[in-house]
Amino acid sequence: MKPSTGGTRIRITELARSAGLSVQQIRNYVTLGMLPPADRAPNGYRVFTTRHGDALATARTLIAGHGWPAAVEMLSAVHRGDPATALSLVDRSHGELDRERVHVRSVLDALDGDLPERFRIHRPLRIADAAAAIGARASALRVWERRGLLAPGRERVTGYRLYDQRQLTMARVVVLLRRSGYSLDAVGEVMAAMVAGDPARTRTALASRQRDLDRASVERARGTAALYRYLETSGALGSEPMY
Repeated sequence: MKPSTGGTRIRITELARSAGLSVQQIRNYVTLGMLPPADRAPNGYRVFTTRHGDALATARTLIAGHGWPAAVEMLSAVHRGDPATALSLVDRSHGELDRERVHVRSVLDALDGDLPERFRIHRPLRIADAAAAIGARASALRVWERRGLLAPGRERVTGYRLYDQRQLTMARVVVLLRRSGYSLDAVGEVMAAMVAGDPARTRTALASRQRDLDRASVERARGTAALYRYLETSGALGSEPMY
């Protein structure tokens, strides 16, 4: 995207104050591509306009809804003239929430003894496959085992870890609780109750995670709406609608 020349000029200090940021942070936003490129005045200073203010407001809402890394990718794609990539990133971000909802539901179903077919395994998985199945790193599974949260079996000859259906379900619970902000000690208490045959605490924790996802969905929808408004008002969608 070409340097922004539209809109009323605005001082960088005013821009920073409007978002509760420092002047250096505004410069960083420009460098990262979260704001459109700025023209230079004869004295070498960047020229900011209300167009940058619109981009900054969009950035803050996107960060709240989609997170910092995704917001950077989305807006930098817009500002390099690639709105299609930004929109695909939006789809991916919403899809991540949907997948986590499915995982929460699958664990609740497993606690009822009714695990959906797509989450069933017909043989124990080695650690790499188990990690991929639950959306975690193999190193995390090792840490959780050391903390007593998981107890995978072992192949007799190779000694490789093996995760059966129960261990995989327990690993999913750990993932969901960690994403809810539970400390490893708190996760341990929930897992101990689960192992003891009392899933009530696990259900309570997962219900809390579902509420977290509901709130995240609202924030993510706000972020997406803000991005669409920015795309529309900035003319990034072009003259032909992309729908």
